[in-house]
Amino acid sequence: MSTTKAAAATTARPWPTELRLKKSERVLEVDFDDGNTFAISAELLRVESPSAEVQGHGSGQKKTVPGKRAVAIEKVEPVGTYAVRLIFSDSHDSGLFTWDYLHELGRDADAKMDAYLSALDEKGLSRD
Repeated sequence: MSTTKAAAATTARPWPTELRLKKSERVLEVDFDDGNTFAISAELLRVESPSAEVQGHGSGQKKTVPGKRAVAIEKVEPVGTYAVRLIFSDSHDSGLFTWDYLHELGRDADAKMDAYLSALDEKGLSRD
């Protein structure tokens, strides 16, 4: 890849312009400079946490986390200029949500939630 193309690819990555925690709605709203605004549920953020606890330590190790329908986000903490740490009401706080990952979760929220619900059903688990 040429230097010009590499620079264009770097600048084309969506960058957040604003994050809003809506505690009563259990939603994190994220505005991106590509014009997208996503309202991502706390439940989806929790069950798709990038932490090793959820994702495992390698491919194929992702865990299906039940009982998170009522989870809330208590706090949003910036991590450098590339991510945020979300503190959840169940005390989970070990995942760093990069801007790219938040954009992916917002963009693919419906498909990811459908996959999560299917995995719960297959394993006989519940959201409650």
